Amino acid sequence: MEYIDYYKVLGVDRSADTKTIKKAYKKLARQYHPDLHPDDNDAKHKFQQINEAHTVLSDPEKREKYDKYGKDWEHAEAFEEAARQQQSRSRASSQRSGGANYSEFQGEDFSDFFNSMFGGSGGFGSFRQSSGRFRGQDLRAELTLDLKDIYRTQKQTININGKSIRLTIPAGVEEGQEIKIRGYGGPGVNGGPAGDLFIKFHLVNNGPFQRDGNDLHLKKEISLYTAVLGGPVFVETFDGSKVKLAVKPGTQNGTKVKLSGKGFPKYKKEGEFGDLILTFQVTIPTKLTSEEKALFENLEKLHRK
Repeated sequence: MEYIDYYKVLGVDRSADTKTIKKAYKKLARQYHPDLHPDDNDAKHKFQQINEAHTVLSDPEKREKYDKYGKDWEHAEAFEEAARQQQSRSRASSQRSGGANYSEFQGEDFSDFFNSMFGGSGGFGSFRQSSGRFRGQDLRAELTLDLKDIYRTQKQTININGKSIRLTIPAGVEEGQEIKIRGYGGPGVNGGPAGDLFIKFHLVNNGPFQRDGNDLHLKKEISLYTAVLGGPVFVETFDGSKVKLAVKPGTQNGTKVKLSGKGFPKYKKEGEFGDLILTFQVTIPTKLTSEEKALFENLEKLHRK
């Protein structure tokens, strides 16, 4: 496995705190997002590395293992368990023979030691034959999606550690929601099963609709004349369809209207949707002509009587 310096990928110091790491990740994720570089394989690869780096460095436990074991961090649990077993065997052997315990592994490079135990020859390589099978490390990745990407169930292919994974993303997933894909984590040790892959969704929204659970909120501008006199307005919903509404005479600025079933799809509830909440914003006319101004003045006089 090729060593990747995750600190270098995110452009942060090894002493960077979680807030700094998250800030660097968000900046780079926006810069290299595949939607902005659809035909750029280098950008896609960079985006993948950025996600991997953030997944590891934003998790205190994973970061500690990465700082300690480098490229072998995914096998840290298996490594430590195997080391404990080997030390126990060596201590027992030492006690039987009355000799010194030579298996404290002082000063030995972790990668070299790991290889000697699980894949190398000589040294403690024979231990590999008698050690137990260890499950692979679980992996975590983050997938950034636009709100429009999760309005309908879709399939998407992502690349994790060189593997292409075809995902079905259900409509209506939430910010921070995780899904598990069995067997797509780190490889097992000594024939053990592979770990699982956990994918967390991060949602961005660049449109006029604001999501609140299954409901959507939208600000709708109406003219002063429509607000005063009432009349029809057309509203474009999230799916692009248009709905005709009748605005009541005397509608106040900030009045809310609910359109049932025109909101966001409910997660794994086919055909069920939240509501669309409209907030009317009355626009005040500017640059009035002298005739228009006179009419408003007359209206004010009538209103005072």
